[in-house]
Amino acid sequence: MTSTNSTQRDWLALEQKYYQHTFSRYPVTFERGEGVHLYAADGRVFLDLVAGIAVNVLGHCHPAVVEAIRKQAGELIHISNLYVNERQVELAEELFNVSGGMRAFFSNSGAEANEGAIKLARKFGRKYRKGAYEIISMDRSFHGRTLATTSATGQKKYQDTWLPLADGFKQVPFNDLEAIKAATTDKTCGILIEAIQGEGGIYPVSKEYWQGLREWCDKNDLVLIADEVQAGSGRTGKFFSWEHFGATPDIVTMAKGLAGGVPIGAMLAGERADIFEPGDHGTTFGGNPIACAAGVATIRTIREQKLLENATAMGAYLQEKLQGLQQKFSFVSGVRGYGLMLAFDIENAKAADVTKTAFDHNVLITNAGEKTIRFIPPLILNQKDIDQAAALLDEALSALA
Repeated sequence: MTSTNSTQRDWLALEQKYYQHTFSRYPVTFERGEGVHLYAADGRVFLDLVAGIAVNVLGHCHPAVVEAIRKQAGELIHISNLYVNERQVELAEELFNVSGGMRAFFSNSGAEANEGAIKLARKFGRKYRKGAYEIISMDRSFHGRTLATTSATGQKKYQDTWLPLADGFKQVPFNDLEAIKAATTDKTCGILIEAIQGEGGIYPVSKEYWQGLREWCDKNDLVLIADEVQAGSGRTGKFFSWEHFGATPDIVTMAKGLAGGVPIGAMLAGERADIFEPGDHGTTFGGNPIACAAGVATIRTIREQKLLENATAMGAYLQEKLQGLQQKFSFVSGVRGYGLMLAFDIENAKAADVTKTAFDHNVLITNAGEKTIRFIPPLILNQKDIDQAAALLDEALSALA
């Protein structure tokens, strides 16, 4: 089949015929991406403020990631975890250094990383808390789509279809330390929390709460698990979002932006929780050479191009523009967030209408629930991009006013 014939195929119709109906997709096919822009088959050019849902932290097809993938693919694609993998060790070293000494286990996704953290917490409970196995997580949280991570997720819309859920999970209100204390029993082994909730609507913990969690875990010999799947990899202006709040967790989970677009998950364990032994956990594909090569390139690029600093500066600039929209449109409120992880609220539960209208104006944004618009763009975003985004959003919101 020639490329000309290929472009004449009706991809939207074929997707409906051949793919399970698990996604509500926008009616567009993208042919290529470059930086903060996506190019559609029909000729439209979109400003991408979604970044593959916080994945493409370096934008689309960043040269450093492309070259790392190309080079590695020509040398070694897969060897399994029966042998030492040089790229895997390099990525683990990068994460060890940026996390303050945590060792890594690699998987393929954020849900898998959280599954690994749950297993590690349960082993900790068996070893140090007489078989304790329960994990406390938060209302409004999101931790994945597997059965265990769905059970840990504090949103009924993700849970109700799959009842009965896995045993050993309970949710309490976010930012409420007394609720944590009340929920802790002799069955509790750990606390699982996003320092800044992503799918829940970009809500950060308070510094006092985060430090209170650390103290409570130390006092009761629990593990504190930080889910950094969405907020990690520099998104908030720190490499990990928990760095904003002044206390180090025992276990950290990552995915999304870690390899600049290539699927990967990571579960990091500090010395206190680093208790897995051979046979406790495993993976066939996790930490494969291509994903790890992309991860090394991503972290080094974030550091070399000072993208943490850029996320802080451009996040402040974007937040200023969003506050301007809030002042102009009465139905916009609650601008909030850290770095390039921002949100605002929409009255009357019409967030989906805003994302659709923005799409019609060639800007990609996403909602978190019915009332919240979320911004998770590439960390390479600049002032010109933000000015363009603000103008396009102004047009989209005006169309709904």
